[in-house]
Amino acid sequence: MKNPPINASQDDVAMVLVPMYHVHAWGWPWSTMINGHRKIVYPGRFDWGHILRLIHEEGITFSAGVPTILYNLLNHPDSPKYDLSRLKFIVGGAALPEGLLKAAQARGVTVISGYGLTETAPVLTIAYLRPDHKDLPPEKKNEIYLRTGIIIPLVQLRVVDEQDRDVPRDGKTIGEIVVRAPWLFREYIGDPEKTRNAWRNGWFHTGDAAVWFPDNYVKIADRLKDVIKSGGEWIPSLRLEDLISTHPGVNLVAVVGVPHEKWGERPVAIVVPKPGYEGRLTEDEIRNYLMRFVERGEIPKWWIPDKVIFVKELPLTSTGKIDKKVLRDQYKDALSK
Repeated sequence: MKNPPINASQDDVAMVLVPMYHVHAWGWPWSTMINGHRKIVYPGRFDWGHILRLIHEEGITFSAGVPTILYNLLNHPDSPKYDLSRLKFIVGGAALPEGLLKAAQARGVTVISGYGLTETAPVLTIAYLRPDHKDLPPEKKNEIYLRTGIIIPLVQLRVVDEQDRDVPRDGKTIGEIVVRAPWLFREYIGDPEKTRNAWRNGWFHTGDAAVWFPDNYVKIADRLKDVIKSGGEWIPSLRLEDLISTHPGVNLVAVVGVPHEKWGERPVAIVVPKPGYEGRLTEDEIRNYLMRFVERGEIPKWWIPDKVIFVKELPLTSTGKIDKKVLRDQYKDALSK
């Protein structure tokens, strides 16, 4: 077998489960064959018990999907009876929450972030460990896995300000990711204005806000449309989701900006508690948990959500991502009540 996937030996990664939807259906059938995998399994339907059985019965060692898929595999009632310790899983389509990463690692699953868009067909970056990372302690390695990644061959990527100037590679300054690659889309059919807005100065503007590190890795801070604009400053919703997801009682979380009379927008967190925490988890507990990160200087105090709402489930898009548009509409009056 030639060219095994990232962080895998030839013997270890031989059986691949390919979820046939959206960009996965465009790329995985071809890339897995080119990589010489010994067996490729197409699950046929998105029934999590069925997929868990396939992973066990077919000896699956490699797959990919949005965070919701990984979450469902880990939290299905049948999941505990299956050994997932050989599974490597690339997460794309949405940010990988730290809590989900650690939950997967507790089951022995290796999780790596990837990044791309429908318009980029799709892969631009992978958050793999380089040789100089191999001796890092686990928490430092996780910092790499939680990044959006480093560019793959033939991709040109920059992080720019509103004037299309490169932002400093300091891991702090937020800008927009712009890219060029041979396989990018050319235009939005029937929408020349949208095409002009996306393609400026020869670069495709992704609409993703990110920071750039000195080692050339990037990390998504938010979608520009999801950044919470409070008092003229930006609050990246993904950072708050990442931190809240590490609370032991949190299963899923989404943070959205809702209208505020004084500040324009303020963050509201919508949380799905873990089994056993329903009715026990409180707003004050989530806020006090975030205060630990404030005290360590990781986030400013004014980022803490004004309200925490507990729900049984979060709305999803057709591709399995949390639908923040629905949440913003649903909770637009949350701070006026």
